[in-house]
Amino acid sequence: CGQPKDRCQFSCQEYTQLMQTAVALSELLARLNSASEAEGMSAVLDQPYLLVDLKDWQPGESGAKNSGAGKPALQPNCPVIGLGDCVADLPAIVDVMADSDATLRVLTEAIDSAPVAATILVQLLRHNEQASVRDALFAESLAYSSLQSGATFRAWLDSRKPSAAAREDESSLLLLDRQQDLLTITLNRPHKRNAYSAALRDALCEALTLVSEDTTIKRAIVQGAGVCFSAGGDLDEFGEARDGAYAHLVRMTRSAAALLHRLRDRVEFRLHGACVGAGIELPAFSNRIVAAPDSFFQLPEVAFGLIPGAGGTVSVLHRIGRHRTAFMALSNHRVDAQTALDWGLIDAIE
Repeated sequence: CGQPKDRCQFSCQEYTQLMQTAVALSELLARLNSASEAEGMSAVLDQPYLLVDLKDWQPGESGAKNSGAGKPALQPNCPVIGLGDCVADLPAIVDVMADSDATLRVLTEAIDSAPVAATILVQLLRHNEQASVRDALFAESLAYSSLQSGATFRAWLDSRKPSAAAREDESSLLLLDRQQDLLTITLNRPHKRNAYSAALRDALCEALTLVSEDTTIKRAIVQGAGVCFSAGGDLDEFGEARDGAYAHLVRMTRSAAALLHRLRDRVEFRLHGACVGAGIELPAFSNRIVAAPDSFFQLPEVAFGLIPGAGGTVSVLHRIGRHRTAFMALSNHRVDAQTALDWGLIDAIE
């Protein structure tokens, strides 16, 4: 292909073999009618992903050519990557699209590095696409808890150097400013790039509860102090939850995501700089997101052996759809402000 060998992540022979494993959509759907064949389509049986050739897929048709392309009775227990340039009206069996060789390489490498997390991600998105917000948040929390004890996440934790925990004034993690019927909420951990810690979560939930209960607050704006809105979950706290079941109950008891969904018509987010993980998962619940031109968005959790755990498999899914959410989470791709606006992930650039 003309790429220098030291820049290639695949040899040409390996990539040709990879492409040759792609099956036609009709063949895949036929194979899913067999329970024994469907069982073999699993990450635990050395099938980390499936490639489906969509060159004959014609969006919008409901005739015999596309019959059966809806959600099959049996689903693969691994991500299904569609090959082609379709962007809308994809067959339900497809989890994520690869419209170029480079994109395919990124997706397959990411899945190979964390096959369990990648599979649970796409399974969860399939479920959450049909579930209520409450049920989807419940499912996400259970999935996240199960992955916290997974081998990939534990290996990632072991690879990190422990950092010294610095004392922090928790009374100033969140700043509140009320002007008449407007409450401005500012995330105030600029030295940590407003990383979403347990203490910051608690403070945000308390502020959102105030908005919920005080009907004289007509609008609330959430913003971040410092160079960015939020760089996502506080990595210094990752791995602290040794009891996954209890951690699940904590997430369901104190949920900023659930509060934001309930307050979505009254809360606006003003974003800038890095909006990573929780830094976009939480804002996406709101009906109004205004982002600065320098904003960018990422869902990096699969690379750690996890999935988005602050509500992203619900909020981002509802804004940009299942396939683009899977692409963001699997690829760890940095989405710029204009692309986010085009996709509907944000509502304005100012």
